[in-house]
Amino acid sequence: MKNKGKLIMLIFIFSETFFFIALIIAYVYYRNFSDTTDTVAKSLDAVRAGIFTLFLIASSGTLILSKKALQKKNYKIFKLFMGLTIVLGSVFTFGQITEYIGLYQKQITLSQDIFGSSFFTLTGFHGLHVILGLIALAILFFLSFGKMKTVTIAGIDGVDVYWHFVDVVWLFVFYFVYITPLL
Repeated sequence: MKNKGKLIMLIFIFSETFFFIALIIAYVYYRNFSDTTDTVAKSLDAVRAGIFTLFLIASSGTLILSKKALQKKNYKIFKLFMGLTIVLGSVFTFGQITEYIGLYQKQITLSQDIFGSSFFTLTGFHGLHVILGLIALAILFFLSFGKMKTVTIAGIDGVDVYWHFVDVVWLFVFYFVYITPLL
């Protein structure tokens, strides 16, 4: 593989995949084998989370368009779609933060019970990954206002792979946390 940054990111993502699998399994186990199913159903808003999920998924689409624009050396479109990717990812993060505030107002906290512990650990680690991805995207975005030669396809490849990974992980988190309790 020519792009060492992308290779390193793929190795990192491979290890993170197992980390998230373990968190999802723990969440599902504790949800199913404790008395928290009612807490989940009453406290989480799957429709609201679904709307914010659409923002995150859309951000993957805008990142793809941004990368394609960079490949064509269309720097104006690159900046437009990279900025839009950051905005969409930030809207998702805002949704998660406001959900946490709402849960805390309902007295559902990290230390309340096994649901709180597993929910906040799983979604919190995902949220941390989103924030780290937003920082990486913002660095690329701000570098694009200097000499465009500082943002290259090799430079965007690692961030691109990471961002899509974060999106895919969220789809699994969304399914197991928000959808399966409704089934």
